[in-house]
Amino acid sequence: MALTLASLAFAHLAAIPTQYTCEGADLSPPLAWTGLPAGTRSLALIVDDPDAPDPAAPKMTWVHWVLYNIPPTAAGLPEAVRSLPVGTREGINDWRRTGYGGPCPPIGRHRYFHKLYALDVVLPDLGRPTKAQLEKAMAGHILEQAELVGTYQKHR
Repeated sequence: MALTLASLAFAHLAAIPTQYTCEGADLSPPLAWTGLPAGTRSLALIVDDPDAPDPAAPKMTWVHWVLYNIPPTAAGLPEAVRSLPVGTREGINDWRRTGYGGPCPPIGRHRYFHKLYALDVVLPDLGRPTKAQLEKAMAGHILEQAELVGTYQKHR
């Protein structure tokens, strides 16, 4: 069975509900995964937006959430997660803080990639890594990855 990532809040390629964005309560969405490959020692999650600042002329990928060392015994994360699974560590997003930062696109409809990685190691303490630092640490250790993409455009 392949690694899959899903949310009860939105379907793949569908709109992300407002409560998970800067126009709502900015809650992290519920996420669930199945099909961890044999040998999975930890998981990592990166949420980013490759359409920043304008989908018609993207200039950067904006990072919304960075988590690593999620234990393979965890089957997901609840909505508005306050208490991460034991052992989980947080990196910093592009607001220069840990935690989830919801969609807040300045213009147009953006895509938000929720990427889950099954790793064959528990990573060392990386402090508060950026996405790039986490990707470097994961290199050569990714057993499988899954992706869930949601979209969002501001209402006002």
